Amino acid sequence: MALHPSDETGPYPPEVRHRIRRDVQADYPRAALALNDRGVSVVSLQHDFRIWGGDDGAYVLDFVRSLHIPCVVTLHDVVPNPTASQREVLSQLVDTASATIVMSRAAATSLSASYGVHPTRAEVVPHGVPDLPLVSPEAVKPRLGLAGRTVILSFGLLGPDKGYETAIAAMPAIVEAIPSVCYVILGATHPGRAGEESEAYRAALEAQVASLGLSANVRFVDRFVGRVELGTWLEAADVFVTPYQNLDRTVSGSLAYGMAAGRPVVSTPYAYASEMLADGRGILVTPDSPTELAKSITGLLLDAETRASMGRRAHELSRPMVWWQVGHRYRSIFDRVAQGAGDKPESSNRGLAAVVA
Repeated sequence: MALHPSDETGPYPPEVRHRIRRDVQADYPRAALALNDRGVSVVSLQHDFRIWGGDDGAYVLDFVRSLHIPCVVTLHDVVPNPTASQREVLSQLVDTASATIVMSRAAATSLSASYGVHPTRAEVVPHGVPDLPLVSPEAVKPRLGLAGRTVILSFGLLGPDKGYETAIAAMPAIVEAIPSVCYVILGATHPGRAGEESEAYRAALEAQVASLGLSANVRFVDRFVGRVELGTWLEAADVFVTPYQNLDRTVSGSLAYGMAAGRPVVSTPYAYASEMLADGRGILVTPDSPTELAKSITGLLLDAETRASMGRRAHELSRPMVWWQVGHRYRSIFDRVAQGAGDKPESSNRGLAAVVA
């Protein structure tokens, strides 16, 4: 089943049997009722406030309340300081679901402290990552036209909260110390409702690069890349950077992927980074500080031993996060709820009966 903007229709592979138009409320219960009649044992629902229709994604509640089968909800981010509307939507979603999965301890803590969800209602299953080996960046760089370059990498959907302007502002000092350096910003503009704002952000970054005379040292790769190519970019990096401005982020797939490649990370101290980069697995820097960011990145680039040690620690932590391990965890949860061990709480069943009636 696919969720998509109302003005987009696909294309989708043949296994996608049903579609929900994001802003058409009637599609939500209709899709749930279709699943009820298809012999489905468990529904796996991915949640982020920004992707579902209605105020703060409230239409998702019409979907889960119309299901007669167990639903496992994966929360991709848990906003620690929610609005009253966000708190109500997410609390009801968790209450209605048979099981709830978060991707970090920080997210579990926020769910309890900010949404009033009992700690036993959420299970921590880490963000999945590819099973990448530890390889030398020098062996990979020629494939990307980066032979002889020192590579800093950021990747992910491009949007105004990524803080890349701080990293670009740090580049003149890094270039002065290491003239061969190239900062690669990999990723397409964030789609959906914020698309125009994200395009303006990309244009501002490109203008910043031009004004600083960094065209030879900053490279934009403005597209989605496949799994294999993404792995190549990650392996080619000497240092991975997430200079995000939103310090409440409780998960970052980009950071998880960088660690999976065994790359040392320099990051702002958002919640997920503070958790994952503890114990010498990375360096945390003050947000909006090009000077501090430049000093930390330059120090790592000039210290091969520290880079290698930090990268090994990051790689070791990521081993339980590889896809097959995470898949096994999900399969166990799906099996449990399908067998009735994760039945919806009584209050949720009353809400379901009211909606169905």
